Parts: sequence; C-alpha cells; structure tokens
Amino acid sequence: MNEDIRIHSWPCSYYLDSGKQWVSGRLSLTPVGIKFTADKTGELLVDFPLSGIGEIKKESSNLIFSSLTILEKSTKHWFSSLQPSRNVVFNVLEHFWREQLLESRGAGAAGAAAGRSSKGKELTGMLAGSQKRLEDTAKVLHYQGEQFDNIIKGLDKIEGDMDVADRLLTELESPSWWPFSGKLWKTPLESKPKEAAPPAEPKSQEGIVLRIPVIVTHRTDSNAKPGKLTLFASGLEISDCSGQVVHRFEGRDVDEVRVHSPYEISVRQRFIGKPDTAYRLLSARMPQAIPVLELQFSRKMQFLEDALGFAGAGKSPQGDLGTSIWQAATGLLGGVVQPGSPAGGREGTDNEQVQLQQHEKVSQEEAKELRQILKKLKGLALETEAELERQDEALDSISSSVDRATLTIDKQNRRMKRLT
Repeated sequence: MNEDIRIHSWPCSYYLDSGKQWVSGRLSLTPVGIKFTADKTGELLVDFPLSGIGEIKKESSNLIFSSLTILEKSTKHWFSSLQPSRNVVFNVLEHFWREQLLESRGAGAAGAAAGRSSKGKELTGMLAGSQKRLEDTAKVLHYQGEQFDNIIKGLDKIEGDMDVADRLLTELESPSWWPFSGKLWKTPLESKPKEAAPPAEPKSQEGIVLRIPVIVTHRTDSNAKPGKLTLFASGLEISDCSGQVVHRFEGRDVDEVRVHSPYEISVRQRFIGKPDTAYRLLSARMPQAIPVLELQFSRKMQFLEDALGFAGAGKSPQGDLGTSIWQAATGLLGGVVQPGSPAGGREGTDNEQVQLQQHEKVSQEEAKELRQILKKLKGLALETEAELERQDEALDSISSSVDRATLTIDKQNRRMKRLT
C-alpha cells in the first residue's frame, strides 16, 4: 500500500518548542506515520513513524487546555485546537497506532522464526492470504446458493397454486348442465388432504466472514467512536467497543457502499420521506474487508478518486477466482523446488539469476508447506467453480419459471375478465 496516502488530516495548533509558540497547521495521518505542516510557511515541522510512538494521551493544564500529546521516543509533541474535536482525533490516532504495534510485533515474531528462510515465509504468507480470500468467497457464494434454492422452492409453490387456480377457472367456465364440472376441482381437494405448514427451521448461527476493529461515525453524530465491523454472507453489522449492536444492514438494505480511501468506507440505506441511515467506517484493516464487500455489493460499490488504484488491485472476477492464483503459485513453486532448471532451457538474465538465488533460500519443509497450501487452493478453486456453475443453472431455471408464471398469470387474467 502506498505509504504517502493521507488517511485523514485535521486543522490544529502545534507547540513549537524551539520558538516557544503555537503554530497553526494541519495534522496528517498516513498508513505508517504522523506529519504536521504549518499553514503559513508550508514547512513540515513533524514527521515520525507510528512505530516510534510510545504514548498518546489527552492532557490539559492551566496554560494548555484540551490538548493531545504524543510521546515519540524522548520527545513529547503537543497539539491543541483540534477540529472537529480532541476525542475524534485521539480515537483515530490510537486505533492506527495500536494496529501498527500489533503488525510490528507479528512481523518481528515472523522474522525471528523465519531466520534465513525469509523468502519461504513470505511465499507462505502470500498463499495463506489467498487461501483466506477464497474461503471468504466460498462462504458468500454458499449463502447466495441457499438464497437461489429458496427462490426456486417459492416458485414451485407459486406454480402449484396457479395449477389450482387454473382448475377453479376451468370449473367456473364450464356450463351449469355439464355433469363433470364439480369433479374438476372437488376430487383433488377431497382426495388430497390439506398440507400442513412446514415447521419453521431454527435459524442456525450465521458464519462470520470477517471481523475488524473500526472507528464509527454516524450520519447524525460527528463523534468518531471505536467499534467493530462484522461481515456476514448476508450483510454486515456495526457494533460498539462493548459488543452491543449499533446497526445491522441486511444485503437487500444496502443501497450504496462508497470507498473513500483504502482505509475508509461509508455504508448507506436510502428511505423515501425520512432521513437515510448512513455510517462512515475507518480502519487500518479495511483493505481486508473491501474485497469481501466488493464481492457482496459489486453493483453498489463506488470507488472515489483516492481509492481508484485500490479498486483495480483488489478486484478479481468470480469466473476466474482461484484459477490464476493456482497457476501462478504452481509455477512459482516449481521454480522454488527446482531452481536450477529455468523454463525454455535458455540461460536466464541477471534478474532471473537473482530470483533463483532467492528461491534457493526456501527449505524443503517450507516447500512442503507450500504444496499443502496449493493443494487446498486447488480444491477451493474447483469448489468455487462448481458452485458458480450450479448458480448459473439455478438462474436459468429461475428465469424460465418466471417466464412461465408470467404467461400463466396473463392467461388467467384474460379468463377472469371473460367471466366477469
């Protein structure tokens, strides 16, 4: 991800210790650091990484009221007059700082475990991420398949009801002297007992596709508060930091998902005659959630200017899902296990030789782990392809049933008009 992306910026004042004065400017947050730029001179007065922060606090004193302090190594930076409020800036900065700490600790542990085989760990992490993406996609597709099955059952019930209506219309159209008029509809009703309504199946707990910490801003509230975003196959749920549900959007309720940046989105449900329901969500882990949202709400997603580059990078067509990953990873693994036999039998270029030297760092144990992940990827890709084919057949069946039902309803309407 581009480190120069500006996640957010706020107008504020910074206490310049060298000049013993407050300087007006803008405090900016990037994926990896914090910057402060003076308004008058445009000079960059503060620039340090998130990983260098030791503490973020809300402080005040007799001379400095309602300030935010950031301890960077041995230097304490003071920020005041924060807009829209100190609490909003504190919540956002603390969220990204803590996520950066978690990521740094994970990277440090992985680096210590990797040792000389850092390349193999990198490949394993890349393929594990692809496996997670395919698993999330499979969950969403499975839910969509269940929805299609329910639609087909409903259409079958409609067709059965229309058959009964057709028999009743035939009996009404028959002349009164016709001796078999009553048998056209009485016999089936008398011979076939009334079907009891099927018992309602207990709703099983829906599987969670992804859950990430977020900073939540409601449309009617300017305060940004910490919370969580939970993605289900059927929709999404926003909860506060204590786990209480703030709002749940079913898939059919979402009218618009705007991607403002790789780290910020807004979800909106429109109403007629009353205000819309809208939430703005900011998170350091939002790049993990956007591909899942794009799969669920592809026609409702809008990528704004700051997120256009991310749209192309995170987008993958469902029809080829998993296949490209499998092919690329298989070829890569072949080069890792047999680094001495480049494709085509030609001598490799300098870049190819460098890559082969890097591939030689992968141990046999890591190559075995890579093969296992690739095997799972292949199975997931085949299952996804089979599910997509099944859903295509279900869509064709639904389309045919709807066409038949439309024709039958038109005919029955004409017959009713003749009777009346």
